[in-house]
Amino acid sequence: MSLPARAENVAVVRHALAGLAERLGMDEPSLADLKTVVTEACMNVVVHAYAGSEPGPLEVEAESDLEGLTVVIRDHGSGIRPRPDVERPSLRIGLTLIAALSSSFEIKGGADKGTEIRMHLPLQAREDGATAGSTFTVTADEETRIRVGPPEIVGPVLSRALSALAARQDISVDRLSDTMLLSDAISARAPQGFTDGHVSLSIAELPEGIELKVGPMTHGGAARLRESFELPEVGGSLEKLTDELRVEDGAEGEYLVVGISSLSTN
Repeated sequence: MSLPARAENVAVVRHALAGLAERLGMDEPSLADLKTVVTEACMNVVVHAYAGSEPGPLEVEAESDLEGLTVVIRDHGSGIRPRPDVERPSLRIGLTLIAALSSSFEIKGGADKGTEIRMHLPLQAREDGATAGSTFTVTADEETRIRVGPPEIVGPVLSRALSALAARQDISVDRLSDTMLLSDAISARAPQGFTDGHVSLSIAELPEGIELKVGPMTHGGAARLRESFELPEVGGSLEKLTDELRVEDGAEGEYLVVGISSLSTN
């Protein structure tokens, strides 16, 4: 994932990673530790990495293996320099406890070169080995960009990230439910439009609501994804749950663009 390094975006990262970890079979103690270390590492980036009023990028990557989940938190600013005298809405536990809660921990970087924290959390419980090798990447500018795969983990990551972003908008409960239905449909069918089984998408928070853009997909992929929204058995379409649905052609491929309006624009 890639998001602007703002305090309100820390919850988006935490929810998305929790969705991934739950899908991988992480038990409750490890899940609690994961939320703790991710919150603290991200808040350190938010508070300390960038000078000035404009936030830089907060980049998050996660990859599973047979033993657990490796999470990388990265910035491109002055680096993470925790100071106990600074008031901040974080857990105030610092890098020492992050290291203590992780089965392995590494930090690297330098002055004005950014900082990267890499930590590994054990799963403790896993149904089978099929989920090993799952990847999740988040990077940041003014929109949230996500690349996630294989297909079976797209759903929990996308739904949790969308829920966290939609909660900040003036979106009704009914519209939020519609968004989750669309998320389920996209998660089930979007992987067919990508050659490597990883789904790439972006979520932009606009004054009028949320815009989800899936792609770039292979030629015809966006159109097929849109067509899959049709529900011939009931004579309807999931397209009715959107305020805007269109296919865009770009230099790198096709995109399906989904718009969900806030209450203030309805």
